[in-house]
Amino acid sequence: MADRVFPEMKKNFGFGMMRLPMNGEAVDTEQVSKMVDLFIENGFNYFDTAHGYINGLSELAVRECLSSRHDRSEYLLTNKLTGEYFKKEEDIRPFFETQLKACGVDYFDFYLMHAQNAHLFEKFKKCRAYETAFDLKKEGKVRHVGISFHDQASVLDQILTEYPEIEIVQIQFNYVDYEDESVQSRKVYEVARKHGKPLLVMEPVKGGSLVNLPDDARKILDDLNGGSYASYAVRYAASFDGMEMVLSGMSNLEQMQDNISYMKDFKPLDQREMDAVKKVSDVFNSLGMIPCTACHYCIEENHCPVNILIPNMFDCMNKKMIFKTWNQDFYYKEVLTASNGKASDCVKCGGCEKVCPQHLEIRDLLEKVAQEFE
Repeated sequence: MADRVFPEMKKNFGFGMMRLPMNGEAVDTEQVSKMVDLFIENGFNYFDTAHGYINGLSELAVRECLSSRHDRSEYLLTNKLTGEYFKKEEDIRPFFETQLKACGVDYFDFYLMHAQNAHLFEKFKKCRAYETAFDLKKEGKVRHVGISFHDQASVLDQILTEYPEIEIVQIQFNYVDYEDESVQSRKVYEVARKHGKPLLVMEPVKGGSLVNLPDDARKILDDLNGGSYASYAVRYAASFDGMEMVLSGMSNLEQMQDNISYMKDFKPLDQREMDAVKKVSDVFNSLGMIPCTACHYCIEENHCPVNILIPNMFDCMNKKMIFKTWNQDFYYKEVLTASNGKASDCVKCGGCEKVCPQHLEIRDLLEKVAQEFE
């Protein structure tokens, strides 16, 4: 770990405090405290929160379970500036101060511009959010400034070009999303590396979906005679160059114990394990989904008159069919249709179907996408 960009990160595995154990509507602080203690006792020190996590309860859990019980030198804490909590530049600093107070700390080790996409980036620029964060760093209230990112690779390229001072990038990255046309994990990763930025990984287990595997996928990993399903997903993400930290949103002590068992002395996936997770990804991609190959002929060879990102929408639909999580709804509403046409905007011209090498009935499929997401 000597060549890491941030040597203060003791290991490459972090505690994402987004899916904490609950007692009804309240955080199970007794269990979280045990998880925090076990995490630190085993040499880990990176914690991640945001104001909106668990409707504001995550930050308060940080104070009750971490900052009030451990010396500040024992942990690193990341928080985020989320777009819905400010309307103008003057709102940012007061909000930031409430975050410090909620977490019970005097500074954040990392402060991320949260969930950046093309639309939000324009708001953050207009409100000088990046400039404010850089000023907070100069004042010692933030140690490092970064972004968390949810959009196409070209948007990340724009952000890192306009703000080269950004120190770290948090991306969604897992073996199923690696070639995903809506998430673009590989392409986003490659852009970050092109700009020389170290990375933080979110959703390595895709919200738990890579633990709850189809039977065919389970057999592939079981045949390795190794660790848990989660272990292959987390280690996969951590095996790539530049991955400074992989986060896991652990929701019970058992998950914490499992993750510690294989990340305490991290070993990258070997070739046999890499081949296995590729096969698991292939299983997911064969589960009765729209057989779009993402050749993009429908939008490159035929210019859609209402700018619908057809291949991306089909990929989004496929992932929703498999995982049934909030993630694909977010991408549909906040990324794919933020500045492009919705599936329901289709004018039925049929130009896309004429150039589709898979001979898909695209107009009918877009109706199904609209029914699912709109």
